[in-house]
Amino acid sequence: MPTETGTQAIDRAAELLARVVESHRPLGVGELAAGTGLPKSTTSRLVGALERRGLVQRAGDRRVAPGPVLLRFAHRDTSAGLVELAAPALRVLADLSGETINLGVPTPLGVEHLAQEDSRHFVGGTNWIGRRVPYESTANGKVLHAFSAERPADARAIRAQGYAVAVDELERGLAALAAPVFGPDGVAVAALSISGPTIRLTRDRIAELTPALVEQAQSLSARLGAQSLGVGSTEPSAGAGFAGAGAIRQHRGAA
Repeated sequence: MPTETGTQAIDRAAELLARVVESHRPLGVGELAAGTGLPKSTTSRLVGALERRGLVQRAGDRRVAPGPVLLRFAHRDTSAGLVELAAPALRVLADLSGETINLGVPTPLGVEHLAQEDSRHFVGGTNWIGRRVPYESTANGKVLHAFSAERPADARAIRAQGYAVAVDELERGLAALAAPVFGPDGVAVAALSISGPTIRLTRDRIAELTPALVEQAQSLSARLGAQSLGVGSTEPSAGAGFAGAGAIRQHRGAA
């Protein structure tokens, strides 16, 4: 019967959507089919319908992750609160640096920018709000990867120094530095970044701005309930990411 067929299709699509949302990583169509017992062709068709409605989206490798509709809903309340709390830090950094300041949060497919203070310069000014950038070639992506719950081994150096830098990686002529913002569980929930053209954000200028960036990220973390631990801790416990700031202060004192 048509009604039964329609109900069955809804049930199957809902099951696929639930698996995508509950997974800690994007899933392949084959994985979804195997997990639900559905034919791969049916799974592909249902995923296509969910994708058209923005409920799921495809990563670069065609794996399936939660879509923009679900991500906007998930961040609706928390993002508004985070943006409000972060506003003073963004203004301080913008006044200090004169460059573009961003607040970015992790999503399954990259870093999404929630808030921005614009550069005072004409050259190098970009509106990043709503744009998603990859983890591997951006400063905010690197710190969010480094200070994620998994504490990946390939990011020990970033955890040790407490910040990340990306120069000529996302785009030639673009430089950025970023520091993680932590929640109460010690996992990075956001990143504060300073970005601009390499003609202004030179190596020396990046070194000058890094302590203030880390300080503002720490301050925002504290407002979110994160607790500071000692220098050198890289384990996923509350406030573990604060290690780098002490190292920066020590480095400045030795300079």
